[in-house]
Amino acid sequence: MLCNSPAFATSIDEVLRIRAETTPDDLSACFLIDGEEEGPRLSYANLDKKARALAALLRDRGGPGDRVLLLFEAGLEFVPAFFGCLYAGLVPVPLPPPRPEPLAQSWQGLANVTADCQPQIALTTSDLVASLSQGFGRMPCGDALHWIAVDQIDLSHARRWRQGRVETNTLALLQYTSGTTAAPRGVMVTHGNLMHNERMLETAVEHCGPGLGVLWLPLHHDMGLIGGLLQAVYHGAVCVMLSPLSLLQEPFRWLSAISRYRADTSGGPNFVYDLCARRITPEQKAALDLSNWSIAVIGSEPISARVMERFSDAFASCGFRPETFYPCYGLAEATVFVTGGAKASRPIVRTVRTSSLEQGQVEEVSADSPDARVLVGCGWPWLGLRVEIVDPNSLQICPPRTVGEIWVAGPSVAAGYWNRPEESARTFAARLSGSGEGPFLRTGDLGFVWDGELFVTGRLKDILVIRGRNHYPQDIEATVQQVHLGLRSDCGAAFETGPDGEPRLIVAQELDRRYRDADLTRLAGDIRQAVAERHQLQVHEVCFLQPGALPRTASGKIQRHACRIAYEKGTLRCWRKT
Repeated sequence: MLCNSPAFATSIDEVLRIRAETTPDDLSACFLIDGEEEGPRLSYANLDKKARALAALLRDRGGPGDRVLLLFEAGLEFVPAFFGCLYAGLVPVPLPPPRPEPLAQSWQGLANVTADCQPQIALTTSDLVASLSQGFGRMPCGDALHWIAVDQIDLSHARRWRQGRVETNTLALLQYTSGTTAAPRGVMVTHGNLMHNERMLETAVEHCGPGLGVLWLPLHHDMGLIGGLLQAVYHGAVCVMLSPLSLLQEPFRWLSAISRYRADTSGGPNFVYDLCARRITPEQKAALDLSNWSIAVIGSEPISARVMERFSDAFASCGFRPETFYPCYGLAEATVFVTGGAKASRPIVRTVRTSSLEQGQVEEVSADSPDARVLVGCGWPWLGLRVEIVDPNSLQICPPRTVGEIWVAGPSVAAGYWNRPEESARTFAARLSGSGEGPFLRTGDLGFVWDGELFVTGRLKDILVIRGRNHYPQDIEATVQQVHLGLRSDCGAAFETGPDGEPRLIVAQELDRRYRDADLTRLAGDIRQAVAERHQLQVHEVCFLQPGALPRTASGKIQRHACRIAYEKGTLRCWRKT
């Protein structure tokens, strides 16, 4: 397979410099204002020059290995900021700027990260620098930060830049995890990790280029940064970007950009496909041509076969094909990408017995069985990466078609968590019992392998153990969402709480605004009956949430852990509890 990436490059910033030398006028990225009108553009030469100028200024203030906060709203300014850090040998720490709601929680998260990584410099834009510097100035570890507005730097500084030495094991960035089940931790991603992961991605999805991708995922998240922006630079594609907010406000903008630019690659979690299927009108569909879309990445959470089917049916008239879907699995601790299948192949779907799955065994059943659960395969590892299914208690490899913890080994596995040696040893240096083989990354995810295909079943820490039985929360959530049209798909969380020692099952579920005046007492009763019949469980309380109130990560994963904490603190935004 002939690909478009520079085979001899040893770091992603070297790839950028090669592109600036060989194809200086080629478009690297552009940004759609309000998700529609084309705004700023970056050629490779322009991006390289901005990165050099910023790198020279960074080296005036810091040295190799110093951490630099990157705090940007959606736009192109993040791109030269990130590469400027790499050009300078400093370590970028991408973070979201504080969100209006909940503001205090957002600032606390930034304070925690700042205390953890001890940055010397912060990069942002001129319209944010005053408010951010004032807010950070109130933090114990933030008052000494040197602030640089990247949109105001003098490009003549580019002449002062001098290239430094980069080794494979040199730290490239700190990627703070989403925190679905724990406080965010800084994953130490090396240059070697980045390059191996980008090669894996290019090989797996057959990115023979240059091509064009549409990216809406935030750049402070690994899926948007590494799987989107850096992959585009790696194989020479144009990256058309729009803000997550513009998509959430009007999902048509995303598919319209794919159609207008004849994009071959784009994607996101389940919820964005479901959002499009529910909200894009027949009149809007008539304006779409999705026939050039060849890689529709879907991942970041257990993948819903129902969502894929609904989206495929909804947009078949626009030229979308079911085999365009590319289910995959990954996590920040393995850079981003771990497994994926073959391009242009229909996703592998298996229907298994739920009750057997709860006991850790995989038994195929017919789709019409009342005990059926449909699972989507996430492919297999590439280029020397290794995946094993391991019993989390005995630390031995599980037999085929047995549920266990997903362990990963290979060049994409990150170097550990920043400043957390004990936790790093537990997570990144696991070894198999008996043979001592390793080290492996313990992902905390559960799954099994069937005919070489990885199937992810859930999170180890999300498992609900009630009366001695294991229950996957997503199974309970799916049962709830089938009760009524007003219960939004993939917008619920089932979790267990019991501050007084008595475990209780709680269901938090977003309710469509159109059904706000529904009889919620009756609806809660229907939910309780459905869960009791399907799972033999008693729901203690149903919390009907406002749309968008369910805690999620930056990439859209449901944060059941955060939902439980908010429920216990009384800060979960509910329309009504019953």
